[in-house]
Amino acid sequence: MADAFILGIESSCDETAAAVIRNGEQILSSVVFSQIFTHMPYGGVVPELASREHLKAIVPVVRKAIEDAGRSYDNIDAIAVTRGPGLTGALLVGISYAKALSFALDKPLIGVNHLEGHIHAVLLELRQHGHHQVQFPVLALVVSGGHTHLYLAEEKDAAWTYRDIGHTRDDAAGEAFDKVAKLLGLGYPGGPIIDRLAKHGDPQAVKFSFAQMKHRDRNPKNQHADAESRVDFSYSGIKTAVLRYVELNNMRAAIEERRAALKAIAKPTPDEYLRLCDKQTLDLVASFQRSVVNDLVSKTFHAATENNVSTLLVTGGVAANAELRETFERRGSEKGLPVYFPSRPLSTDNAAMIAAAAYPRFLAGDFAAPDLNAEANLRLR
Repeated sequence: MADAFILGIESSCDETAAAVIRNGEQILSSVVFSQIFTHMPYGGVVPELASREHLKAIVPVVRKAIEDAGRSYDNIDAIAVTRGPGLTGALLVGISYAKALSFALDKPLIGVNHLEGHIHAVLLELRQHGHHQVQFPVLALVVSGGHTHLYLAEEKDAAWTYRDIGHTRDDAAGEAFDKVAKLLGLGYPGGPIIDRLAKHGDPQAVKFSFAQMKHRDRNPKNQHADAESRVDFSYSGIKTAVLRYVELNNMRAAIEERRAALKAIAKPTPDEYLRLCDKQTLDLVASFQRSVVNDLVSKTFHAATENNVSTLLVTGGVAANAELRETFERRGSEKGLPVYFPSRPLSTDNAAMIAAAAYPRFLAGDFAAPDLNAEANLRLR
């Protein structure tokens, strides 16, 4: 079979990305334009600003991906684009441009679920190392700023099918990292900052606990017949617990001083973040991170045992967290369960994973209709 070159486009949140992938496994180019400094003053992603930044970046980012791959638009075999979940306005920028390219070039269009893209980020790199098959059943933890999901995956007719066996009831894990960082005056994005600072604190200094949720999900759309075997997450409580700790220990003044000092620095370095944090803050950060990591790891391995899985995939932006990776790898080794992550550049949002996820659909001729639209709450099945 001739080589297949797929152009991937990703615009679900605050990264405008494009990539060209050959045969679902070789990255010929991967371009990511981040909006971090646009949203940093607001402590989180502002949807209206995100859409405007995507409009500015989409054409040059796609053009550079084509050029870096050494291809031309005519030499692309298909165009893949994220259709959801994500911010509606942001998704529409990528979808509109992908549809225009598809029509102008007479190339097939493939709509991709963003969450499946994260799973294929792991598979993409496994294939690069010669591992073209994984042992089923597969359990995939997708953990990021907007998502904390556990999917049980099976293979059917060369395609993967997914069953949601756990998700967050409120804040996603990455969202909790961002909100706690904002609360402590550490800026945005919070995950990488907390990850760097946590190693300087005592993770046993502050005790946090998580509620054991045994009731059914209050959202009817999320209820399943096998609800009793589900493993769900909740991270709004720990955010409230951090706030209570701050108030009980009179940390407000120090937080405001740190916030003002960081605001005066255009691009703070890790050493500057560290210099502006006292021991109490570092201990709080380390304890918060350890608690979230332990909750994610323990519940994921519980689900793995309950479902007798053979392979565990951990992916999404939070999968770049050093303590999370180390803890999963150690626990996986103890239990004899192989655990795979994407590299850190492919953990966060990118278009290489979108093009990789589109490759099986390309082989199957599973193309999108001309009326493809954004689905902000798209589910993975």
